[in-house]
Amino acid sequence: FSLKDKIGVVNVDGVITDSISITEQLDDFGNDDSIIAVVLRVDSPGGGVAASQEIYDAVIELKKKKKVVASMGSIAASGGLLVACSADKIVANPGTITGSISAIMQFANIEGLLKKVGVKSSVVKSGQYKDIGSPLREMTPEEKVIVQELVDDIYNQFVDVIVENRKLTREQVVAIADGRVFTGRRAKELGLVDQLGDLSAAAKLASKLAGKDGSYDLVYPRKKHPSVFDYMFESAANQFTRALTQ
Repeated sequence: FSLKDKIGVVNVDGVITDSISITEQLDDFGNDDSIIAVVLRVDSPGGGVAASQEIYDAVIELKKKKKVVASMGSIAASGGLLVACSADKIVANPGTITGSISAIMQFANIEGLLKKVGVKSSVVKSGQYKDIGSPLREMTPEEKVIVQELVDDIYNQFVDVIVENRKLTREQVVAIADGRVFTGRRAKELGLVDQLGDLSAAAKLASKLAGKDGSYDLVYPRKKHPSVFDYMFESAANQFTRALTQ
């Protein structure tokens, strides 16, 4: 029952593998009239390209209703940086690890190991490139070109996001977009970060951007608890499964 303004906090923690829960939280805060602004707390080394892009798009949509400030924690690199770039402003700690503007695909090759133990493989495929990246054989030069084009496209999408949102030239971004990481302080010098500070500093900035006086309470998404019907259906499903396996 606080009379203070409310600032929503959405956490993006760990490796980004899925976007659904985060985009739902962003949407909930966007539709809540009591929330004056949102802080996106990013503490992630990156992760899936599509999941990171979906969170980015959700924040861009949220900005049509509320001011959003990204607060970088211990690390906000690669996909974590991409997500942060969707905010109106970015705040990082001086020691935050960020950057890693790049894209990568890795493939293991165990062909030599299989030969040593006397194991052979057979592949039946409908397309010439269906088994690109197979660990059972070396990649052909033509396949390497295809994969390189894929990685380059993802890389260019990343660069485009930074150019658009950080108001840097493409030349400036490409000069630092080689996979290296930076401290938050160095990132500020390079234009990747707007301000140095912690979560509190990010919240104060969000309040200021929303035109308020800086008196606020932080609000976190409500944990969704299963209803009694969820328990009933889960119990019935478990009993049905046990009956089938007995």
